Parts: sequence; structure tokens; C-alpha cells
Amino acid sequence: MNKVTTTIDHSVLVNARKASRKKNLVSFLNKIKKNKAAVVGGIIILLYILMFLIGPILAPYDPYDVQLDQKLQGPSIEHLMGTDDKGRDILSRILYGSRLSIGVGISAVLFGGTIGTFLGLIAGYYGRWVDSIISRILDIMLAFPGILLALAIVSALGPSLINVTIAVGFFSIPMFARIVRGSTMEVKKLEYIDAVKTLGANDMTILIKHIFPNILSPIIVQASMRLATAILSAAGLSFLGLGAQPPSPEWGAMLSNGRDFLFTAPYMALFPGIMISILVLGFNLFGDGLRDALDPRMKN
Repeated sequence: MNKVTTTIDHSVLVNARKASRKKNLVSFLNKIKKNKAAVVGGIIILLYILMFLIGPILAPYDPYDVQLDQKLQGPSIEHLMGTDDKGRDILSRILYGSRLSIGVGISAVLFGGTIGTFLGLIAGYYGRWVDSIISRILDIMLAFPGILLALAIVSALGPSLINVTIAVGFFSIPMFARIVRGSTMEVKKLEYIDAVKTLGANDMTILIKHIFPNILSPIIVQASMRLATAILSAAGLSFLGLGAQPPSPEWGAMLSNGRDFLFTAPYMALFPGIMISILVLGFNLFGDGLRDALDPRMKN
């Protein structure tokens, strides 16, 4: 009889959790739909994701194919965005370069977010001297402007997209760590955490199964907002010659190459610049919508 009762109670609990998750998802989607800016940002991001996935398939030319007899041709039916100083098709290079520019931004946020989340969880949960040491390290990192810290790291490691990813991800760590630390300190005070401890759960189980799932909202919001900064920073480092190296079709590197032809062929810098600007705008708009829907407290 007790086994049957336990099975029924567990089934009821599972169904209640599923209903609660479904209700929360519906509520979240409704909030996003009401935010027109977030909808616009989401559409922009979806279009860029599509470009990321099938861009190289849609490219009409080889982005590395040098055709000196067709260099610096303006936009036309044959070359919709024109050609660069080596006769390469700019549209094809932008489509191929989407994987580099977007990939670097996503990789940097994943790198910084993973380390920052881990440090924030440890600092917020254990507190005391552990929190003091981690917080002081984060304060030191925050004492340097992000882009200058990234410049120093790339200068030390050498110019490459991998080093740019590490550098941009590194200065993203404190932002994630601080948000996760504060959220962890709030959640660990709740009664159900004390109940789980009483049942004998170890610290790792509590952190992974009971605290982390309940602080995902601010992490997701921070990641969406941070993606715009990461992509812009990576493009800036490539523009300075510290990221992607020629003949890579990364957008920041293309923008840097086009600055020498601003008067004779302005489209060389115009189109990569527009692609970066629209993508950053999309992430900012969608990030604001996520913030309002998932964690309105972050507005303050």
C-alpha cells in the first residue's frame, strides 16, 4: 500500500513540475511577444544563425579566389557587394566570414561564462575566505578596462582568432561571476536547500542539481547581452590586426582592409561594418527583452 501511495505521490509531483514548466514557458513567450524590440532582435539573430549555418553554401564565389583583373569593382548584378582590392567577391567573403565572427563571439562567451559561473557558484555558496579571495581576484580584473585587458592578453599570446577568443572570454569572467555569486547567495538561504542538506546531499550535488538550475535566468540574460560585446570586441581586435590574419574573411579584418579605400571604394568597409552593427543591435534588443522576461530585477 505504501509503495502504491509513494508511486502516486511521485507521479503527481512529476506532473505538477511539467505543468509548472509549461506555464512558465508560455508566460515567457507571451512576454517576449509583447516586446516588439525583442521580436525584432530575435528575427535578426535567427537570420544571422541561418547565415552561420548555410552561408558558405549560398556564397556565389570562392572567398579566397584572387582575380586582379576584377579588383575594386562596385556593386553590380555579377558582384552584389562589389569586389575588394584583390578582386575577391565581398558578398562571398561576408557569408564565409559569418562563421568566424559569430563563432568567436559565441566561443568567447562560453569560455568566460563557464569559468565565471563556476567561480560565482563557489564564492556564493562557501562564502568567508573563499568568497574573499575570489572577489579580490575579480576586483583586480575589473580594475582594467575590458578591451585594454584583451589587448594585453593578445599581445602576449600573439595575434590569432583563438587568442582573441581567450582574451575576450577572459574579461567576460568577472561579469558572470558577480551575477552568479549574488544569485547563489540568495538561493542557498531558501528552506529547500536546508532540507536537502538534512537529507545528506553533498555540496556538489546541491550546487549542480539544486542551485544552478534556479539561477539560470540571470546567466542566460547576461550571456545574451555579453554576446554583442564579445562580437564587437573580437571585430575590434581583428581591425587592429591582432585577430584574424589575411586572407581570412573575418568581418573586423575586412573592415580594416577597407579603411585604405574609403574614398575610392567605400563599399569595402561599408558592408562588413553594416553586418557587425546589425548583429550587435540584434543581440542588444533581444537581450533587453530576455532581461525583462526572465529577470526584471536586472533592469535596476
